[in-house]
Amino acid sequence: MKYLHTMVRVTDLDASLRFYCEGLGLKEVRRKEVPAGRFTLVFLAAPESPEAEVELTWNWDPEEDMGSARNFGHLAFRVDDIYALCQHLQDMGYTINRPPRDGHMAFVRSPDLISVELLQKGDALPAREPWASMENTGSW
Repeated sequence: MKYLHTMVRVTDLDASLRFYCEGLGLKEVRRKEVPAGRFTLVFLAAPESPEAEVELTWNWDPEEDMGSARNFGHLAFRVDDIYALCQHLQDMGYTINRPPRDGHMAFVRSPDLISVELLQKGDALPAREPWASMENTGSW
């Protein structure tokens, strides 16, 4: 058995690609347009683990509100510098729902409310402001 990918439905493909690619640094691996089914599949991967993909599924016809997707759980990525990535995402306008107060773990949500856990590679970084005193925002 081999793990292939995790699929998440998205409501705005461009907004989702901005978050996952420009924000998190994932790369688009391939794309499949399916006119007969009226949907697009975009496969993304992190540079250090190209075999583990995230599949964004965008249905061309709007669907009902997909809710908060809390039953899904979350995606998790190991990152080289959690503070730098959180600052980058915040500068792009994303809310860091669970700041990396401990220098080890943070949570952010995609435009479709998918929780994304960020885990510092190796040992936790020393506590640093503004993260160390930042409160949680919303849910993750």
